[in-house]
Amino acid sequence: MTAKRIISWIIGAPVAVLLVSFAVANRHWTDVSFDPINKADPWLVISMPTYLLLFAGMFIGMIVGGVVVWLRQGKWRKAARLAQTAKPDVPTERKPSDATGLVPVVNQKSQA
Repeated sequence: MTAKRIISWIIGAPVAVLLVSFAVANRHWTDVSFDPINKADPWLVISMPTYLLLFAGMFIGMIVGGVVVWLRQGKWRKAARLAQTAKPDVPTERKPSDATGLVPVVNQKSQA
């Protein structure tokens, strides 16, 4: 096993145990209201277990964070795409005596 895998198990296993124990300890139902004005009779109330409320919040946070990161990196993806299309295609062929084995193929007719 690699060191990265061992470290992920050392960190991941206790976190998983903590999340499961939190879910078992917080099984009671909680009313979530989305109406800040009328607390007596809100227009939208969702009843869910407390652990589900926490996990849903974490999941939505990861999705929103991923979308924000993806949108912010758009200019670098565009620059890489433009650099890839602007790069001239030079066909290569193997040359056994070359250290890298690749040399550009030059069309002799175009240089004359």
